[in-house]
Amino acid sequence: MFEQRQTRTMGGAALTTLALIYHMTVYKIRKGDRNAVFGLAMSVVKSLLMVAILYLMFYFLQMRSSPIRGNFILYIMSGIFLFLTQNKAMGAVLGADGPVSPLMKHGPLNPSIAIVSSALAALFQQTFACLTLLLLTHALIEPVKLEYPFICLGIFLLAWFTGCCIGLMFRAAKPWWPGGITIISQFYMRANMFTSGKIFVANALPSTMLPLFTWNPLFHTIDQARGFAFVNYTPRNSDLLYPISVALTFLMIGLVWDFVNRHYISLSWSIRRL
Repeated sequence: MFEQRQTRTMGGAALTTLALIYHMTVYKIRKGDRNAVFGLAMSVVKSLLMVAILYLMFYFLQMRSSPIRGNFILYIMSGIFLFLTQNKAMGAVLGADGPVSPLMKHGPLNPSIAIVSSALAALFQQTFACLTLLLLTHALIEPVKLEYPFICLGIFLLAWFTGCCIGLMFRAAKPWWPGGITIISQFYMRANMFTSGKIFVANALPSTMLPLFTWNPLFHTIDQARGFAFVNYTPRNSDLLYPISVALTFLMIGLVWDFVNRHYISLSWSIRRL
């Protein structure tokens, strides 16, 4: 009973890792609430509140029609869903269990499995919330039609992947400056409220204001998603290659930096580097 378990083949190791990721993902989904169904329902409610708040804001500003000819509710959702997905993914990766977490004392677990499972849990929750709201809108309010649904799904996954990579970058830097990185990550997520372009379309911005938004990969992601969701909108001031390049760059830097940190991190690390 005290012998360490060892996998003898690459296939066995892969299956063991996948099983650990699955169980850790389920654990992450159920961690905040005792009832998994209640936890998923809360994800739907949070997304619904964001959509309702933005709809009411447009209503009181007397902007009840979409800047893009088409479904007004879909226009709001196309921004809110990607915004929430990226922020949730970033927060999940940033808050994943590290090498000194008590959970890592269980032999088969490691920080990489914790990061992947946290990211997948965030993706599952946001996907469930998005599909639920789209179905409710289609059934109760008005039909929802995406011009290129599979491309829109790919851009949704890109927003999630970009959030994971940005979160990994912040996670790798956090042991060196815990207090400062926490503030910077919170500031970035708050800045996304205004610089993500979920309220307006990039084509409507004057050229003098574009530099205030084009630095944000989420701005490009949302604008391109609307180009594939609406037949009457062709994005001219955004590019999908930009968020892909930013995500891959942060992924490589974050992986290397996080790997280096594991050789030096200890329980007293955060205390010494406040």
